[in-house]
Amino acid sequence: MYFALKKINSSRLLLSALVLCILCTPVQAQKKNRNERYVDAYKKYLNAVCPVEKDSIQHFVYFAKDRELIHDHPFLSHAMFKGAQIMYAWRDFEPKKGKYDFSILKQDYEYLRKYNKKLFIQLQDVTFNPKYKAVPDYLLTAEYDGGAVLQYNDDNSPGGWVAKRWNKKVRERFALLLKALGQEFDGKLEGINLQETSIGVKDSSFSQLNYFNGLKENMLALKKAFPTSTTMIYANFIPGEWLPWDDKGYLRGIYQYGEKIGVGLGGPDLMVTRKPQLNHTLAMMHEGHYTVPLGIAVQDGNYIGETGDIDEETKKKPHTNIVPLLHDFAKDFLKINYMFWANQEPYFKTDVLSCFNNDK
Repeated sequence: MYFALKKINSSRLLLSALVLCILCTPVQAQKKNRNERYVDAYKKYLNAVCPVEKDSIQHFVYFAKDRELIHDHPFLSHAMFKGAQIMYAWRDFEPKKGKYDFSILKQDYEYLRKYNKKLFIQLQDVTFNPKYKAVPDYLLTAEYDGGAVLQYNDDNSPGGWVAKRWNKKVRERFALLLKALGQEFDGKLEGINLQETSIGVKDSSFSQLNYFNGLKENMLALKKAFPTSTTMIYANFIPGEWLPWDDKGYLRGIYQYGEKIGVGLGGPDLMVTRKPQLNHTLAMMHEGHYTVPLGIAVQDGNYIGETGDIDEETKKKPHTNIVPLLHDFAKDFLKINYMFWANQEPYFKTDVLSCFNNDK
């Protein structure tokens, strides 16, 4: 009798284990499939060819901080490019506390206006070089808890500086800058975007929730300051979560909040084969339904599926023009309203200009 009961119990345990395995396998497969759900999305656009025909997307050329390069640039006479996107640092506009100087912005605005081109500005409160800070010097004091902190790359090397967006006093000063900008340029500028949400910091004052809430406060301040011009935030990654595995609702919350208050949503890299981008920025755009503008930047390196500067040896390697693919992916898969094409050579002239239809 004891042997029979033991045999029955063993059988039940074995059956339970088999049931658990059957139940668990689809869940694991589902998780894997969700992580890779868009890895082949770009393949639909592999047959895209030049020329890129006129469409409803607003195309801008991104010059980063190299504002002087807009002068005599070929895009000025190109029908498909609506204007230039230029990056300006917070410290450029507020050299001293409460003293605003928009002279360089005025110069660029007036120059582009002569050619019937528009200006879209990217307001910089983050840098990607530890030698430079984007915030004014007065913020780098105890009153603002230092104002900015180092951020770090994946290998723990210093990667630049970021304003303490999670600090209330820093945000108050940022809101005042936005207000001053809006009073003079709302309705004149095509748009203004805040820099990317992705940062890597090691600071005792930082918390994920405060950062998330601070981003939303900056978005609201931006919208209040610019009710007419297009407003946008580059929302790509949020510290503390990694989609689709660890979703705390932060990035999703930024997209929902932008839609709620009328702030457009964008991303700084169009990388159609990278799972991190596909599972974050690109997934948010593709899966959502928006009434606000969506924007995507084709930045340095994106023309060959990378990010950052391209060394001379890489430039010598055989190269395929993926501009038509990037354009059609953005138009069809992401439903983009704005595209910002980096003025990175040789790719801008050889790939972008040569591929864009210039019919009036």
